Amino acid sequence: VFSQEPAVPKAALKDDPGPAWRLVTAKAGWQARDSQGELVYRDKLWILGGWFDSYKPAPRDVWSSADGARWDLVTAEAPWRHSDLPMSVVFDDKMWMMGGWTNGRLPGHSAGNEVWWSTDGRAWRQATPRAGWSPRLAAATVVFQGRMWMLGGTEDYYFGDASSLRNDVWSSSNGKDWTLETANASWSPRAYHQAVVLNNRIYLFGGGNYVPEYHALNDVWSSNDGVNWRKETAAAPWSPRLWFASAVYRDRMWVLGGWSNNPARNWGDVWHSQDGKTWERLESATTWKERHEHSAFVFQDRLWVAGGHAQPLSSEVWSLHLPADWRPAGKP
Repeated sequence: VFSQEPAVPKAALKDDPGPAWRLVTAKAGWQARDSQGELVYRDKLWILGGWFDSYKPAPRDVWSSADGARWDLVTAEAPWRHSDLPMSVVFDDKMWMMGGWTNGRLPGHSAGNEVWWSTDGRAWRQATPRAGWSPRLAAATVVFQGRMWMLGGTEDYYFGDASSLRNDVWSSSNGKDWTLETANASWSPRAYHQAVVLNNRIYLFGGGNYVPEYHALNDVWSSNDGVNWRKETAAAPWSPRLWFASAVYRDRMWVLGGWSNNPARNWGDVWHSQDGKTWERLESATTWKERHEHSAFVFQDRLWVAGGHAQPLSSEVWSLHLPADWRPAGKP
């Protein structure tokens, strides 16, 4: 999504007994990309759209896989256009694509607030052409208490400023009608962050802004209603970052990779936490090269990483299986 200094691949950690990531495929069927939508739906992994080049429209292809190695092209051109840094989620037994950016730096670039859904990845229906929230990309989305939730984001990718960032919170039970839960959450306006649901709380963390004034965060917030937020920590032990991935696996929240500036660098570290306050790094004998805007999935009792900008763009797929008796360091 940018030009950066070359990142040095992470070497295998010597004398480390930790679990190892497995390279499922070095080249998936889809073109190498980052910033795509990603879902686990009906026993398959799904990749939707993304980014190839800032001077080309965002891709609109949809791919699925039952094993992470063999991928099927479901459709080459879905009707949604804003598929660079979109928000994607599974809700009500449907796949949802919302918001996002299109046309990169080309004339006609824009953020969107369209909401689309599908049950097969081929036929997409528009729930609304204009959701109640402003056009935006790089927000965080979760499913919580029987609703979809939209948290923050930015209204302008390459050309905006801090005023384009949002810290509003919206929810919907049908994708068409959205309720503003709060216009100004306790956490600062941001984009390129992540959120997950764990133990009946929403956890939101990291992110910040890319251009023209870069800033990155590593704070963690939680809420049991989406309105009232509690700061779990102002500074997690992982470095402040944008464009990272997250998931909930083995009853813990995970932070994977990402990017930070000054100097520009990708991250290849993996962290986990049960409460957002105490974090532990997962050391691995084998792991993927540092990258940002990759996809993270939890599927078949494994944690997965796919694609992303690993200098160059990647179409790799990796998986990690923690044994049943795995315990974080220091745990009995």
